[in-house]
Amino acid sequence: MTLKGFENHPYIPNSVSEIQKEMLSEIGLNNLEELHAEVPEELKLKENMNLPKPFQSEYELKRHVEGLLNKNKSCKEYLNFLGAGCWQHYVPAICDEINSRGEFLTAYGGEPYNDHGRFQALFEYQSLIAELVDMDVVNVPTMDWSQAAATSLRMASRITGRKEILIPKTIDKEKYLMIKNYCSPDITLVQVEYSKEKGQLELDDLKNKISEKTAGVYFENPSFLGFVEENGQEISNTAHEFGAVSIVGVDPSSLGVLAPPSQYGADIVCGELQPLGMHINYGGGQAGFIATRDEEKYVMEYPSRLFGIAPTSVEGEYGFGDVAYDRTSFGHLREHGKEYVGTQSALWGITAGVYLATMGPKGMEELGQNIMQKSQYAVNKLNEIKGVVGSKFNSVNFKEFVVDFNKTDKTVKEINKALMEKRIFGGKDLSRDFPELGQSALYCVTEIHTKTDIDNLINAIKEIVYK
Repeated sequence: MTLKGFENHPYIPNSVSEIQKEMLSEIGLNNLEELHAEVPEELKLKENMNLPKPFQSEYELKRHVEGLLNKNKSCKEYLNFLGAGCWQHYVPAICDEINSRGEFLTAYGGEPYNDHGRFQALFEYQSLIAELVDMDVVNVPTMDWSQAAATSLRMASRITGRKEILIPKTIDKEKYLMIKNYCSPDITLVQVEYSKEKGQLELDDLKNKISEKTAGVYFENPSFLGFVEENGQEISNTAHEFGAVSIVGVDPSSLGVLAPPSQYGADIVCGELQPLGMHINYGGGQAGFIATRDEEKYVMEYPSRLFGIAPTSVEGEYGFGDVAYDRTSFGHLREHGKEYVGTQSALWGITAGVYLATMGPKGMEELGQNIMQKSQYAVNKLNEIKGVVGSKFNSVNFKEFVVDFNKTDKTVKEINKALMEKRIFGGKDLSRDFPELGQSALYCVTEIHTKTDIDNLINAIKEIVYK
């Protein structure tokens, strides 16, 4: 790095040449380049970067940045029917209040001596998720559902000693690529076909592809395309017949109305925490969870931290801390860890715990019912539009559904562009990732949508496709 041409730069601390010389002299160097002597010459930038001149006052800079931000189009000004892995839900004010407290917001990793309630908060989060998914053990959150799923598959591979995973073709293509990258090079992913009428996993294709090499069968319920997988128990039974692990990915906002995966044979449950009290901040925050039974063969394969409760030397007092810490890459030398684990999304775990404690079982049930009723209303109204099929698959949907525009003379891209002009975010265009579905889009309806919102969408689409 060079500061040539940036002397006295208002954004760079200690850029005054006299101060630089004094600091370099203190550490025995002649110039800044010597700080990076180990970097090969061919990797170094030899000319100044083409950067605009800096603003000389904080006020000017603030005005400039605010002007850039005002170009954004957000869900505050636009009606949003876009989901596909990051969904717009209502976030209770208490979630933001708690996760912005200093003892949580600024707490990173750490040990019990610098803990101010973080360990207990994470223990409570784990307990609440465990109750929701009907499992015993839950980890400190991963970065997102993709990482949680990939780690779950690697856990299954270590447990069985096998190197092949069956995975549905209906999975989000971005998530599939992230899982594939995480599992490379030693674990092979084999995709299983789905029913073109119902979207359900094709059981015959599953039975043809599963073998003694299969470490696990992964499927999602609800699926990425929104339909509820009806054959969960049969899929799990098929996996178990071959000694494989049944792994189910789940949207936790569905579990107030749908049975948890443990009740149809899942051995490992994973999923996305974002619906539980997290804003859709341009794609985040995202956080994933993994849950299993309290059995040693599963617990010892978690690469991430687990927090437990134990009595202390003071009678009646309890403390909170790591469980089986030696199984993590923190406890081992990095190269001997089962998987490398670094920064995690612990703050979002605390947020999810606050959300679940606020909602309670009844609140989660009402949430699920609200979403199902509103999404079904949207599907029925879309079916009334000539040339539009409200739900391409003949299955029960939760929150998301595939809208078929193939019989209109408009592409999804054209429809979405026209919707944007009406200040509406349309559904995700599936024509690239699922070309077999043609001009179809994945629409999302949650508890934040009113009847008026849905009617406005319907009227807008009618106007666009009839134009």
